[in-house]
Amino acid sequence: MTGAVLLLGLGLGLVIAEVLFPSFGVLSILATLAIVGAVVLAFRESSVAGYNFLGATLVLLPLSVFLGLKVFPKSPMGKRMVSEGLSFDSEAATDPRDRELVGAEGKLEADCHPAGVARLNGRRVDVVSRGEWIEAGRRVKVVDVQGNRVVITALSDEGDDVSNG
Repeated sequence: MTGAVLLLGLGLGLVIAEVLFPSFGVLSILATLAIVGAVVLAFRESSVAGYNFLGATLVLLPLSVFLGLKVFPKSPMGKRMVSEGLSFDSEAATDPRDRELVGAEGKLEADCHPAGVARLNGRRVDVVSRGEWIEAGRRVKVVDVQGNRVVITALSDEGDDVSNG
């Protein structure tokens, strides 16, 4: 029974190693052989032990893969291969000038249905409406900025917000 436990542990360790170190399947084959060998040894001991090992394998194998995937990004190779990416708080994903646009008025250069382009504070800005279709040439006002999303509303000829009456 000790041999079966050792083979199962070796197999699960090889599964984690396969996730951490690319071996082009060599470690996977060795892990499969070790796990199958452990189950066979357990069945030779008794059918109850064999079924217990089979059940343990069905539970521990996915957990080993999950553990390997959780550990991989923190490993030296994983740090080189996995990009951290941008977070929602990252400044790289937004234009800091957009925060100053709330309340700014400008002219829509391309139809907005619901996305378009407006000239605001002397520059072209990708904008979105709150769902309404706004034709190019209309005066618009920025009502909100959410990350890189500049939300506008159409103004009437008098400069009032059309949606407010």
